[in-house]
Formats: sequence, structure tokens, C-alpha cells
Amino acid sequence: MRPRELDDLPAPGRKNGMTTIFVGNLSFQTTESEVRNLFERYGRVTSVRVATDRGTGSPRGFAFVNMPYGEDAEEAIARANGNSIAGRSITVNEARDRNESGPPVVGVGRRSALLDAL
Repeated sequence: MRPRELDDLPAPGRKNGMTTIFVGNLSFQTTESEVRNLFERYGRVTSVRVATDRGTGSPRGFAFVNMPYGEDAEEAIARANGNSIAGRSITVNEARDRNESGPPVVGVGRRSALLDAL
């Protein structure tokens, strides 16, 4: 991790100046602090969110990490990918917007317009 001035600007082209990192293949027992500890080796971490199921609150096996400096985030992605947390080899890459991740899935978690019309 390199020292930074407080007025350093975040990397351009990132959402709100922030790089969001996807971390997959996590154990269901993995905590936010375990994920944060891994990524803080590479730079400042502003937030970590371990995804949970809305209905049950159970972990879903992945997390999102926000880092304000693009260079640190790129280093974290390169070095953390394939590392182990809680005995599982994790997958790490830059998160994509939901609309970039593929075709929409119809009917999952929402009522369709067809059902509303009936």
C-alpha cells in the first residue's frame, strides 16, 4: 500500500470515483471483517458487503468490496484472485453493473406484467 494524500483524486471512469470488486466462492461462514482484512493489504477499503438472501438472511457466498483508488483496486484484484479465505479459493474481479451482466431474468423475485393483467 502506498501513502496517499487526503486530496488525491480517485481513478477516473469509476462509479462515484469508487471501484467495486466482486468476491465469489466465499464460505457461508465468511465475515465482512475477514474480507476487509484481505483487501486492506492492498489499499484503503471504504466498505464491504457480504450478500445475504433477502428472505432468510442466509449468506449467498459472495461479497462486494469498495476501494476508492483504482490502482489499489487493480492490485487487489490481481493479487487476491485465487487466494484462500476459510479454506476456499476465492474468485475476485471488478464488479459489473447489473445491466452489463447479461440478459434480464424475467419473473425472478418480481411479478410479471402478464400476471398483473390477469
